Amino acid sequence: MNKGDLINMIAESASITKAQATSALSAVLDGISHELKAGGKVTLIGFGTFSVSRRDARTGRNPQTGKTIKIDAKNVIKFKPGKELTDSVN
Repeated sequence: MNKGDLINMIAESASITKAQATSALSAVLDGISHELKAGGKVTLIGFGTFSVSRRDARTGRNPQTGKTIKIDAKNVIKFKPGKELTDSVN
């Protein structure tokens, strides 16, 4: 499923236009992104929790050349699925 398919599903299930579904989905995704950028976390009960974690700088190895490289520190997004989501796929 891609974003277009998700928009079509939202529009059909909520009986709204595709433009309204696009706007709603964009608002949700923007809200999640804004909160994660601010260092917070987003919990959707039954679905899961999005959070940001800091990954420290480290050294790695280029698999083609075997040469040691430096990997910079960065923030990574984590997702922990909720119980209802986990149960629905099992």
